[in-house]
Amino acid sequence: MSTAEYLSTIATLAVQPFPEVTYDDASGEGGPEHHVRVLQVSRDFWDDDDGQAWVEAEAELQACLGDLAARLTTRWGDASNVDLGPYLSAGCEGEPVAEPLNYLSQQVVSMQVWPLPDDGRWLALAIGQADKELPLILFAAVGRASALDLNTSGRS
Repeated sequence: MSTAEYLSTIATLAVQPFPEVTYDDASGEGGPEHHVRVLQVSRDFWDDDDGQAWVEAEAELQACLGDLAARLTTRWGDASNVDLGPYLSAGCEGEPVAEPLNYLSQQVVSMQVWPLPDDGRWLALAIGQADKELPLILFAAVGRASALDLNTSGRS
């Protein structure tokens, strides 16, 4: 996909109503409080013995994320950097974690988040990987503002 296509997907995601039931399909996943879309996926790394393919894939996804983030910052102002470690820890300890924070925290270390104006939602971009041999993924996610307090969640 091109940057224009990613931005179109993000714009649609930002205003798309949340579904009444949880879903997981080729377009992404979502539920009553969230949407997650996979924007870009790298190759897998099963045969990446020297780690070079991972380095190249990560650089490509970081460049794409940087470009998208710059464009979203122009539109919605500066993003907050949110550390997902506390959400992962809470989930592992059996505490309830709101979606999409639960889903993302299992693959992503941190995400850039923009509060969406007059909407009670936030939009995030993040790069994650479920396991070191699996592909890197560039995610876009939207959640309810109540699920994420940007004043206390690792803002920087």
